[in-house]
Amino acid sequence: MTTRFAHASLVALLATLGFTAPAPASASATPATTCYDGAVKVRYGDALEFGPYWTTSRCNDINMRVIAGTADYVNACVKFAKTGTCNRWTKVGRSWTTIATDVLDGSKFTVPVGVPLEGDDAVMQIAF
Repeated sequence: MTTRFAHASLVALLATLGFTAPAPASASATPATTCYDGAVKVRYGDALEFGPYWTTSRCNDINMRVIAGTADYVNACVKFAKTGTCNRWTKVGRSWTTIATDVLDGSKFTVPVGVPLEGDDAVMQIAF
């Protein structure tokens, strides 16, 4: 009985001092937004240069991956409207690959893409 009394007294003292117990985690809590949550899906053949897009605060980089099609990889670059030229061509496969780093929020850009062999097709995601 003394233990229950001591526990109740401690809880009352902490409440008086302004301490509260943290709320239990809810199973329906929304997960944190990641850079990839807003990725756009594009298909090589529908266009050879995708966009224009504008960078967001969701990502510090522009990332890309191949998600379907016959091509194992594509070659891609980022062409910012400010310069009008590709930053550098990067080989992009089935895993997320960074194609531009440390981008400023609100920057307008396009993504030119080439596939390694004629006749291949590719479906890709671009996250920014």
